[in-house]
Amino acid sequence: MLAQAVRRLLFAIPTLLAIVAAAFVLMHLAPGGPFTKERQMPPEIERRLLAEYKLDLPIHEQLGHYLAGLARGDLGPSMTYKDKDVVDIIAEGAPTSAILGLSAMALALLVGGGLGVMAALRQNKVQDYTVMAIAIAGVCLPPLVVGPIMQLFFGVQWGVLPTQGLHRDEFGLVYLLLPVITLSLPIIAIVSRLMRASMIEALRSNAIRTARAKGLPEAQVIWRHALPIAVLPIVSYAGPALAGVMAGSFVIETVFQLPGIGKQFVLAAQQRDYTLVMGVVLIYSFLIIMLNLAADLAYRLLDPRSRT
Repeated sequence: MLAQAVRRLLFAIPTLLAIVAAAFVLMHLAPGGPFTKERQMPPEIERRLLAEYKLDLPIHEQLGHYLAGLARGDLGPSMTYKDKDVVDIIAEGAPTSAILGLSAMALALLVGGGLGVMAALRQNKVQDYTVMAIAIAGVCLPPLVVGPIMQLFFGVQWGVLPTQGLHRDEFGLVYLLLPVITLSLPIIAIVSRLMRASMIEALRSNAIRTARAKGLPEAQVIWRHALPIAVLPIVSYAGPALAGVMAGSFVIETVFQLPGIGKQFVLAAQQRDYTLVMGVVLIYSFLIIMLNLAADLAYRLLDPRSRT
């Protein structure tokens, strides 16, 4: 298993380089630039700014300079935030995005997994149809719609929860409740459907028939034999899903005005802040690769058949 992890990490290096190169070229091919403003600046000042950030060089030379800085651990300065490096901006938003993403994922796995197991054990009954209806609604209703509705009822009409911002000098979890619930709803829907299908398949497997034939209690058959088999698709899904929510949800962070990476990414893309966009893309790609690796290793631990 250790050898496989090392091989995957070695393959991740050229993968990251390819992603960085593709994102770099696409960003520079997009119309506009970081210094394209509504008010035209003097040509001399614009030339100095372009030279300062090496934007006057051919694109392959710009990419070479960026990769050289990346090898030293330098993501470069922001092109729109004065006197701020990309590392500092990401470090400011990373805790908020990480707490939001981890909380939403934990809630989604707990609630979605429980609903999926209940639906599988009550297949074709009222509980099963109710869970499937909730799952379909969760998939169909995007967070961009659910977020403002929750703000309207819980914040404006009932006044029980704050609707925007993150005040670190107060009880911060209260300000994260609505964003966490909104972000977790689509994941709950997907997890519940995956768990239901996987649990039904596991209950029909030969291993479960053998366990029941031995006279084991039904609760032991479900929790000790069927559940470890049924959870395998959830493990495979959780890796990339966790990377997506930890890298910042620009919809949730924009709707609830949270200072996370996702909101910074949207602003950077609008302002053509090349270095900040590249920094966020790099972080997201790294999370995808590492969490996919973690999911694969967890899969091998849970399923001995995959080790061969």
